[in-house]
Amino acid sequence: MRIRIIDAFTDRPFHGNPAGVLLLDGPFPPDAWLQQVATEVNLSETAFAHPLPPGGDADWALRWFTPVAEVDMCGHATLATAHALATSGLAEGLIRFTARCGILTAEVAEDGTITMDFPTSSLTPVEADPEIARALGADIKSVHDTSAHIGDLVVELADERTVRELSPDFAALRGRSRRGVIVTAAAEDPARGYDFVSRGFFPALGIEEDPVTGSAHTALAPFWAARTGRTEMTGLQGGTRTGLVRVRLAGERTLLTGHAVTVIDGELRTSP
Repeated sequence: MRIRIIDAFTDRPFHGNPAGVLLLDGPFPPDAWLQQVATEVNLSETAFAHPLPPGGDADWALRWFTPVAEVDMCGHATLATAHALATSGLAEGLIRFTARCGILTAEVAEDGTITMDFPTSSLTPVEADPEIARALGADIKSVHDTSAHIGDLVVELADERTVRELSPDFAALRGRSRRGVIVTAAAEDPARGYDFVSRGFFPALGIEEDPVTGSAHTALAPFWAARTGRTEMTGLQGGTRTGLVRVRLAGERTLLTGHAVTVIDGELRTSP
């Protein structure tokens, strides 16, 4: 079985967010086997996809697993899957996926950029938990909860430097949200090519820091649109490893655009 490691939200190897991708010929194997593969790959997500009969609402069924659990939505592994399909000649143009969070699409442009159409997350202001501030080691400006398929807390911090210099207590962050904690701040200098920064921490899912979390940008897009009055922006996410996500807020949908590059293409020498 062919397995790839694809760096998403970057056009250079060893940047962005790596995802495992397995394109299956038939229906999904047992969940326990899928989880074992994702644990072995040990990246923030491994995506599994198989083709669907023509004539339906979607072309491919898609699932994502962290090293410890299945998740409802994942942006970077969806981008990686679309890249794998396009570069393998298995799909072109608009690709429709069915997943736990509904129908998602990814459109591959001639220049290789991929634009995904995801549901926009809701944002509900909540009281700042003092334990989160202590775990982050930073003062908090605001906190917003996100929709069910995301399950993150969006935590606004003072400035870009604070976001970049965080060294969280991951054990203390565990259990403080349904999925993870996304910290964000406005860009210090938008002339550098991005409008806001973020970092994502998911210790409950076996991921201390996720370099570039596409799904979180379905919440970051409306968050920053409300503050800037703009519907099109670029976010820079990550700590030591970063990537760029172009966002366009379109009401109940958010468009996420980025590049991807395959860094490993090999054979999984086991079967379900």
